[in-house]
Amino acid sequence: MSRDETAELAGTAIALLTARGETVAAAESLTGGLVAAALTSVPGASAAFRGGVIAYAPDLKASVLGVPAGLLSAHGAVHPQVAAAMAEGARTRLGATFGVATTGVAGPDPADGQPVGTVYIAAASAAGSAVSELVLTGSRSRIREATVQAVLSLLIRKIGEVTGEETS
Repeated sequence: MSRDETAELAGTAIALLTARGETVAAAESLTGGLVAAALTSVPGASAAFRGGVIAYAPDLKASVLGVPAGLLSAHGAVHPQVAAAMAEGARTRLGATFGVATTGVAGPDPADGQPVGTVYIAAASAAGSAVSELVLTGSRSRIREATVQAVLSLLIRKIGEVTGEETS
């Protein structure tokens, strides 16, 4: 996928949210603000994007996003339950209908016992969370960009689940 495809996914997500009067917030680790940047690049994004938290450090994941400290100490930051907790924390703490999250290893070195390219993304709503594991290859920038595209796609699917509509 290209940057144009990222922009298209972000535009679709913002359009769906705006049409429903709903909002999204982002919790990012390995993407370092790229999800928020993609969403806010869409004209009119302020109607649907509440804000984002870049929580690179595990202690911030706990204190700012409410990820249980025990979960972080037991599994590290690169874990599906951490992604789900980050998304839920973004949703509730930033007052949004949906929360999305990214956590993983973009490289160049392994982290938390996980190889480069191991990524977890999540999308949360009041109805629950959806988490996906990604196993990505390529450069650090390619892993981060693919993660942004994947989490935007997951958000679009989650919006469809909540509304009972098919969104693709």
